[in-house]
Amino acid sequence: MSSATLAVTQAGPHVTFQDAGRFGKMRFGVPTSGPMDRASYAAVQAALGNPDDAGAIEVSPGGLTLACEAGAVSIAVAGGGFQVMLDGARHGAWTVLTLRAGSRLTIRPGFWGCWTYLAFAGRLRVAPWLDSISTHGPTGLGGGLLAEGQVITVDDTRLLAPRAIPLPVWARPPAEVPVVLGPQDRFFAPETIATFLGAAYALSDAYDRMGVRLTGPALPPNAALDMPSEPIARGSVQVSGDAVPTVLLADHQSTGGYPKIATVLSTSLDSFVQLRSRQRLRFQAVSPAQAVGLVRSRTLARHRYLEMLRQGALP
Repeated sequence: MSSATLAVTQAGPHVTFQDAGRFGKMRFGVPTSGPMDRASYAAVQAALGNPDDAGAIEVSPGGLTLACEAGAVSIAVAGGGFQVMLDGARHGAWTVLTLRAGSRLTIRPGFWGCWTYLAFAGRLRVAPWLDSISTHGPTGLGGGLLAEGQVITVDDTRLLAPRAIPLPVWARPPAEVPVVLGPQDRFFAPETIATFLGAAYALSDAYDRMGVRLTGPALPPNAALDMPSEPIARGSVQVSGDAVPTVLLADHQSTGGYPKIATVLSTSLDSFVQLRSRQRLRFQAVSPAQAVGLVRSRTLARHRYLEMLRQGALP
């Protein structure tokens, strides 16, 4: 059995092991977690011919440096506009390369994007927690945060030809984000909803895998916040008692009692999370029927892209 051994020489905050997610546990209060940008995570797995739920490393703007100590393994990097340096040669993200004993790989943020994914043509030797290696950021449960001095082993390694992964149009962060109003838009006056849809908001520095608070006009509820706690969906735009909206992300809690003024479309979250702190956006309301149509068409386009990538049919 071929294997490769990698040493972590530097890892920034929020650099974690992730797979497709920890499903079926929300009813027990355990978040799904998984990749922030699910589409880019899927791209690295498809580019390597890996299973759809294979393990990977999610890299934040804090960056990551690995030294290959033994063996050889091909890798794929995709997500955002990160910069990749392999043995002194500079590459962009969205690439397939090979690490060999003595190689040094460095991933750093580029001009855009918040998250990128490093996958291996092989099987990461990482112990699962509740059937998944996905790391829950606030607790560190799962595969965990990467740290300097840590040793990573990849089993059943394969070597692939280097190539670029085409950057799909849906990968870049958006200026407008489609949302469906509700489920608690009744808690907000019509003029408040108009403000939410008409004003520009920016991502604040209060940004992690659980969610991101937005800066912009306040959205005060027009009723007492006495609603019972209920299940929460990823992408919910929750408004807390201080009238500040928060978009809930991969590590969001399972239930909550604050009103949700709107919900970001699932297929739009992947590009949304590539927005950086202080970048601005606007929300655009779509009807439930329009949302279904948009999600179906974008999901079909992504499935086609991933299948062509898996078959090596993309240039």
